[in-house]
Amino acid sequence: MNLSVLRRSLILRLVGISLLLLLIVQAAGFAVVRASIERNARSQIARALDTDENVWRRLLDQNAEKLRQGSALLAADYGFRSAINSDDEETIQSVLENHGNRIGAAVTALLGTNLELRAASLSDDMLDFPATLRQVVPPLAAQPQGSQVAMMAGVPYQFVMVPMRAPVVIGWVLMGFPIGQPLAEEMRRLLSVQVAVVVQAADGSVSVPVTTLSAPALASLHRQGLPLVELKTGEGTLLAREAPLGNAGNEVKTLLLRSVDEVVAPYQQLQVLLAIITVAGVLLFAVGTGLVAQRLTTPLRSLLAATQRLSRGEYGVPLGHTDRKDEIGNLARSFDRMRLDIGSQQAEIRRLAYWDRLTGLPNRERFREAVVHAIDAQVGDALRPLTVLTLDLDRFKHVNDVLGYAFGDRLLQAVAERLQKQVPGDSDMVARLGGNEFAMLLLRTDAKGAHAVAQRITQSFEEPLAFEDQTVDLSAGMGFACWPADAEDADTLLSRSEIAMYAAKRKLSGALRYDESLDSASALTLSLLTELRRAVEHDELRLYLQPKVPLHGQGGLAAEALVRWQHPRRGLVPPMEFIPFAEQTGFVRQLTLWMFEETARLLADPRTAAMPLRISVNLSTRDLLDPELHTRLGAILARHGVQASAFCLEITESAIMDDPLRAEAMLNRLSEQGFKLSIDDFGTGYSSLAYLKRLPVDELKIDKSFVMGMESGEDDAMIVRSTIDLAHNLGLTVVAEGVENLAILDRLRALSCDEAQGYHISRPLGAEDFLVWQARQLTASSA
Repeated sequence: MNLSVLRRSLILRLVGISLLLLLIVQAAGFAVVRASIERNARSQIARALDTDENVWRRLLDQNAEKLRQGSALLAADYGFRSAINSDDEETIQSVLENHGNRIGAAVTALLGTNLELRAASLSDDMLDFPATLRQVVPPLAAQPQGSQVAMMAGVPYQFVMVPMRAPVVIGWVLMGFPIGQPLAEEMRRLLSVQVAVVVQAADGSVSVPVTTLSAPALASLHRQGLPLVELKTGEGTLLAREAPLGNAGNEVKTLLLRSVDEVVAPYQQLQVLLAIITVAGVLLFAVGTGLVAQRLTTPLRSLLAATQRLSRGEYGVPLGHTDRKDEIGNLARSFDRMRLDIGSQQAEIRRLAYWDRLTGLPNRERFREAVVHAIDAQVGDALRPLTVLTLDLDRFKHVNDVLGYAFGDRLLQAVAERLQKQVPGDSDMVARLGGNEFAMLLLRTDAKGAHAVAQRITQSFEEPLAFEDQTVDLSAGMGFACWPADAEDADTLLSRSEIAMYAAKRKLSGALRYDESLDSASALTLSLLTELRRAVEHDELRLYLQPKVPLHGQGGLAAEALVRWQHPRRGLVPPMEFIPFAEQTGFVRQLTLWMFEETARLLADPRTAAMPLRISVNLSTRDLLDPELHTRLGAILARHGVQASAFCLEITESAIMDDPLRAEAMLNRLSEQGFKLSIDDFGTGYSSLAYLKRLPVDELKIDKSFVMGMESGEDDAMIVRSTIDLAHNLGLTVVAEGVENLAILDRLRALSCDEAQGYHISRPLGAEDFLVWQARQLTASSA
């Protein structure tokens, strides 16, 4: 990603996240403030409505008291009393009207002692007064000090009644005034509260004869009806309080309403101011955060660029901002130290990856790169030959074993110095490929020049190396391959140079150039290992047994276990075509375990369990040097329930002499397990006699070359006789292999040989055929 794009992206993310968090906090604050304002406004309106209700009731009480005082004044008036006593209806009517007008009463009436109407001052629209009279008089008679509200002509009226005494009650004076618009307007002026006198009919319909509400609010009131706590209008929200007027039917109520918006309005201005401050703060915060983010991202961008350079392997450019005293400076200094450490580590890694630490020469990888570069550099130009010469020191393992690894290292360093002196040009290269193997890259050198270089190396090795009091003679097998004649690419050139070198070591010749005949079997060898593995997995191997016969009537039956390969395409493959290869590659261990498994399975078979049968199994050098061999064999015995004494393990002299100490230790373990041990091909070695008396062996097996030569030469017969005598003197039994005819068999019997095997007795047989052969032999001997 582009650094500038990354920088902008990081700044935007920092600023965006910071602003988002700030806006969330501000929004939450606004929500809390708004809810608090709403709650406080409603609480304030509720308290104001409490006051409004008290004031309203007080106004009604004052009007009632005014009427009561007027009624009392009229009842005490002498002229009114006189008019009543005269029963002059017109005079009484006139007095009631005049007095009612003076005190503002809309209704003035005189009731008799039995509370019946005697005279009244009424307007023409008060036709339902008699019904109203019957509604309000009984309560007022029961409580003269109170007041009653009743409806007349669709208008609520407040009534009071006082008695006339002379000194007993001679009648009642009733006065009423309308609860009309003036009273509501007065409440509006005094307390800024909306007033609505609501009349609810029996059918639930609502009428509002008196109100200070606007037309839209009044329409909303009609839609919502009673009971009412909150009135929603297009002009805002009004909180309502119902105040009953104490009328007989409870159909008249007063609604006191206050606007929530009017109470909240002052706070809304404060909210607007707070919003302006918030916007200004957000802008200021954005600018400040952007500056801080830029201050942070600038060194981070520098560090990012440095990491990209590090990823490309550029360790020489120092980081900036290391002089800062803050955390960024600490981070930059840490990165710079890391840069230096990684640079030094990479340099060391490159040195270890491409150079040999012991000799200071290029290693195999560096040498291969040089060969690749040398070949690629000639593409398009006139091709100039180049040669890769490979050499491997002789007997180097023996030097390490006898003189120690420190001496071996000094020897390799000395060889490297001598080889560097033999390169013909400054551009040529000497490398150590590994172990005691070296190589030379000879530019502009053909086969003739390579032979000359190999000759000089051989001459330089003629002078022994002397270290302290040790002198070592040097020799090496050398092979070379030329480009482009012998190979088209670097890897093939290296491989074929090594093939020539190994061929030279086998033939004990001087430097050998690669030839196709040297590795004609390479492809076959590679495929052979794969096929051998498949042979074990797909049960293509077959167990064969070659009988051994006793020569002096000893009891027991014996045979040697052999392996054959039933190839699906090539048929029965002779052992000499795959056994040596298996020993060379190490696959012989799997073959040995397979043979031991199959032999143990045969010995566990009920047909052979009753026979005194002992089967010999060959062990290779790799088997004998396996520290887990005795454990593996013991596991197979336990799995099949077979005794170790039913086996005879045959070991060649060469297998023992490769590593005598380890071989002796393993043979002791195997002998302790109960295995019978035999020295195979005895007489072909040259050092085994020194160890023979120390090894826990039970049998010697004379090599067939001596046995078959007994007919034509007395030397071989003497060797066989001496070997038999030596073995018997050591308490060992003797087996002779290669018995091809009856004459050899008789000669061995005469020499007191214990057992014999060979084609004259029987060829190797499959397991089933072997059992048939044994049964036939037993039948013949019993007859």
